[in-house]
Amino acid sequence: MGQVSPLPPMLDQCWGFLSTGAEAVQTCATDAPILVPALFDGDNGDFCDVDPTQIKVLRKSLKVMSREIQMAVAASSRAIANAGISFGQFPESRVGVSFGSDYILTTPDECLDGILACSSHIPSLMSHDSRLAFDFTRWAKDGMSKMSPLWQLKYLPNMPASHIAILNGFHGPSNSMTLREASIGAVVGESLSIIESGRADIMLAGTTGSRLQPIKLIQAIQQEELATEYCRPFDRDRDGTVLGEGAGALVLEEREHAVKRGATIYAEVVAASYRCRFDRSGTDYRRETIGQALRDVLRKGGRRPEQIGHVSAHGLGNRRSDATEAQAITDVFGCRNEPIPVCAAKGFFGNLGAGAGAVELIASVLALGKRTLFPTPHHEVAGPDCPIHIATAEEPSGDSFVKIAVNPQGQTSALLVVR
Repeated sequence: MGQVSPLPPMLDQCWGFLSTGAEAVQTCATDAPILVPALFDGDNGDFCDVDPTQIKVLRKSLKVMSREIQMAVAASSRAIANAGISFGQFPESRVGVSFGSDYILTTPDECLDGILACSSHIPSLMSHDSRLAFDFTRWAKDGMSKMSPLWQLKYLPNMPASHIAILNGFHGPSNSMTLREASIGAVVGESLSIIESGRADIMLAGTTGSRLQPIKLIQAIQQEELATEYCRPFDRDRDGTVLGEGAGALVLEEREHAVKRGATIYAEVVAASYRCRFDRSGTDYRRETIGQALRDVLRKGGRRPEQIGHVSAHGLGNRRSDATEAQAITDVFGCRNEPIPVCAAKGFFGNLGAGAGAVELIASVLALGKRTLFPTPHHEVAGPDCPIHIATAEEPSGDSFVKIAVNPQGQTSALLVVR
């Protein structure tokens, strides 16, 4: 496993951070949303111990990677190193990639020269000054010629999987999914299917995202419920999410293949499910789809609700989203004699976009290994509309968990993972 986020990069340091209930938010300015930058500068050192034969490829490729893509490649490099896999160790066609992301937007500076080439000063009606006016009819002739010929390669959502496969020489099945926050269950589920069908022995699966990209940040400030101080998933006083960025990656391997090479096995992915439902009426079907995904993943994994150790929740910190998710969890697990513990890792680092799902999955896998759960920072009293039990420090993790991931459009994925 490997991750790039506000959490420390090494897995043992990461668990130490989670287990103490620390949080990694910082205020960027007065009256602004609380932002969570990833601990990532894009330097060669951020990509772990890349094989010397790959360094030249990496340096050349960095020029055509957006920040989201760079984080994806770095998280994958860390996961591959953590798995003890060296370059060229396995047949190329037996290793594949499945990676998820948000939509990846161009940064304004990429277009600046082209915009200026299509702009001219015109007198202002309100003052003696002039203002700069953009003329779109000139863009094809004067603007596009100012753009870098390779600019689009930096922002295509299929490029994380592409760069990971090229850098590591993985020629097996490769796919990209842009399901935003719901991507993690889809890419891990697809990887599970590919390995079960015998098309690959190893799959590199992960997600990457950023809510701090300038245009996305402006959009979030205008349209989303953002926290005034902290992200408080499921809390009575929650008032919105926190914006961040990050990526996570997992090496998924056929069991006998892993045992034969002496790999460290953190956990087993048993089943995955994906659901969506929406229509033009604007009805919110998330409670229904979350419940369907949870029931389906339990059915596929042959588990009853009382056999699950904990839930790794989406836990956005948003009032409506958290209430809907909590009610769906209760719909499925409310039959238990004891309430199921629920972890909400966004309390540590906020919403990393698509990247959050993989980082949260890694956090719960670490909890399985330590046999104890981590607390949710800033959670004090559950909201009356959130009838669930939020995990506390040193509470047993159980031998299994389900991971929930939901995007704003209501697309939902769920994973069942066991020790």
